[in-house]
Amino acid sequence: QVQPVESGGGLVQAGGSLRLSCTASGRTFSGHAMGWFRQAPGKEREFVAVIHWSGVNTYYADSVKGRFTISRENTKNTVYLQMSSLKPEDTALYYCAASSTLYGRGNLYFENEYGSWGQGTQVTVSS
Repeated sequence: QVQPVESGGGLVQAGGSLRLSCTASGRTFSGHAMGWFRQAPGKEREFVAVIHWSGVNTYYADSVKGRFTISRENTKNTVYLQMSSLKPEDTALYYCAASSTLYGRGNLYFENEYGSWGQGTQVTVSS
């Protein structure tokens, strides 16, 4: 198992950029797909992006496609979420999660496909 820890959140103006990092302990990091989810106040947690264990396949929510980029460095046990052209509606608590299975396939859109979660990092976009 791995334990993700997020960092990099903060306050940014609309149109700005921010990069989130997620570093995970554990020797199996390179075998897990890693996902980002977010939860805005009063709303349910939603899928943002996922990157497969190899780093080759990535999937994004329609709301962030073309603005956010997910990447990973397995040598550093770290996954990143580069966020650009930020909008006030991107304001949320952002969570990093590791897939429950190793070397899996699929879109991994659903929370129950992830077994380990971080505590979240707050992103606030001002208008």
